[in-house]
Amino acid sequence: MSERPAESGRPFAWAALPVQVEFGLLSSMLFILRLIHILAGVFWAGAAIFTAAFLIPTIRAVGPAGGPVMQHLAQVRKLPVFILSAGVLTVISGIGLYSISSGGFTNSWMRSGAGVTFGIGGVLALVALSLGVMVVLPTTKRIGVLAAAIGGSGGKPSPDQVAEMQRLQARMGKASALGSVLIVGATSAMAIARYIP
Repeated sequence: MSERPAESGRPFAWAALPVQVEFGLLSSMLFILRLIHILAGVFWAGAAIFTAAFLIPTIRAVGPAGGPVMQHLAQVRKLPVFILSAGVLTVISGIGLYSISSGGFTNSWMRSGAGVTFGIGGVLALVALSLGVMVVLPTTKRIGVLAAAIGGSGGKPSPDQVAEMQRLQARMGKASALGSVLIVGATSAMAIARYIP
């Protein structure tokens, strides 16, 4: 079995592997990473868009009565956790794919049209994920806690509770909308990157 000489910019571990073994491992890694990236990305984008375009506006329209719905989604169905987990898987697998394509973030491919476009998509995805972790998830938990307090007091919210629920729902709506726009931007960049010269 022939050996491939070490190349500039290639990690030593890869350079030391026989050609057939290296290509076999790379093919398997690409297959697994692409599968995770696409499946997790589809769920992340679809759930984020549905939440921002349909769920949150409906919850806001019904006012405090929507609190129990958010509470159930967040605390029982764990929707925010599933969405963010899909986001994490999408980003991590995307970084892995980018690393393989760029030879470990070292070659000129990163400066090509495709490399730059994939990079822009990755940055947008990272910003969207950060927004979900730092804003959406904590706000969802606070809405659930407030809904539980309202339910524990007989189901009739006080004026302060109504105002707080509206504030939290508005914050959730804005963060979800921005996150969806970022995810759509990231998805669009990924879709067209390979066609950018």
